[in-house]
Amino acid sequence: MKQAKPFPITKRQVWEAYKRVKANRGGAGVDGQTVELFDRDLADNLYKLWNRLASGSYQPPPVKRVEIPKANGGTRPLGIPTVADRIAQTVVKQALEPELEKHFHPDSYGYRPGKSAHQALHMARRRCWRYNWVVEYDIQGFFDNLGHELLMRAVCKHTQEKWVVLYIERWLKAPVLSSEGMALSRDRGTPQGGVISPLLANLYLHYGFDQWMVRQYPHIPFERYADDGVAHCRSRNEAEKLKAALAARFAQCGLALHPEKTRIIYCKDDDRKADYPETKFDFLGYTFRPRRSKNRWGKAFINFSPAISNKASKAIRQEVRGWKLHLRSDKSLDDLARMFNAVIRGWVGYYSVFYKSALYSTLRHLDRKLVLWATRKFKRLRGHRRRADHWLRGVAHRQLGLFAHWRLLYGQAG
Repeated sequence: MKQAKPFPITKRQVWEAYKRVKANRGGAGVDGQTVELFDRDLADNLYKLWNRLASGSYQPPPVKRVEIPKANGGTRPLGIPTVADRIAQTVVKQALEPELEKHFHPDSYGYRPGKSAHQALHMARRRCWRYNWVVEYDIQGFFDNLGHELLMRAVCKHTQEKWVVLYIERWLKAPVLSSEGMALSRDRGTPQGGVISPLLANLYLHYGFDQWMVRQYPHIPFERYADDGVAHCRSRNEAEKLKAALAARFAQCGLALHPEKTRIIYCKDDDRKADYPETKFDFLGYTFRPRRSKNRWGKAFINFSPAISNKASKAIRQEVRGWKLHLRSDKSLDDLARMFNAVIRGWVGYYSVFYKSALYSTLRHLDRKLVLWATRKFKRLRGHRRRADHWLRGVAHRQLGLFAHWRLLYGQAG
């Protein structure tokens, strides 16, 4: 007679977690095993993982640390778990997340089912029209500095499952393998890039920020997307008091606000004409600032609203330059569309929701690269940039759907 496992983790839970990890793809961890390699012995790999999880013997391997470039020129450390570890983390996440979702604040938007960055931006825009002042806050190295003890107290508050608590503790303590191959122990933080990390981050800030705001400042609305957030105040005095209180609150939670990126902003428009030096802020890839708009009768006015940020625009241009389109003369225009349309479609879908005309110049930069490609591809266009530009526009008008951004630039909306 088989002895029951100590923990009630089913094979079905592991299988469902595997399907989600496979759909999200992702790179290999410290063992070098990709999803494709994991699939070669899928049944045995999943059985071993389930057996270890259900018996309590599963020990997370070190997390592979990589540095990814940031838009401002720096780098951000990203932790990549192994494929098996991502599956294990997904098992725990799927068990814990439904319970936490019952308690999370409606204005917490990051990494939550049914929530999105666009929802946060819509709400921020609406509240910027109603409230004159914004406090923009930025937590320094949040994922690297959240406290394990406070986090585990919050986890234990929301689950009675010993296996959930056990494995979260082990993931928090799992070492990070540096690019030099050194295993670095951790007593704070959760690797940015882990499957369970966004859920734990939201739980930490649920008590560290959301519930604190509800208790201390119930009249001040906010939008939070993971560790990025803004709060709306009626007066400059109220904003200054909140900013000071936030610094003290995050210090209690073992965190620090970035002194330069935590600011007070005046939402200036035609009706709000006070003199204040800070009248714009960035949130989720958009810049909120006074902009010229037209009402339904065509009359121009100044409106405080979001559009793609300069930082996001610069990042898109850099990525397009990295494609080196001018060196791909062996490819057809259809080939290039198939290669890059998924990325372009993502940019258009995300950055055209508000004040879409601000995105046009960035998309035209992509077309200039396609013009350069055409001058190298076709002999009759070599040395004739203007003629190549005319040719590309003709193709765009005839085949609006070929590239994902052409309908926006050359269709009726453009």
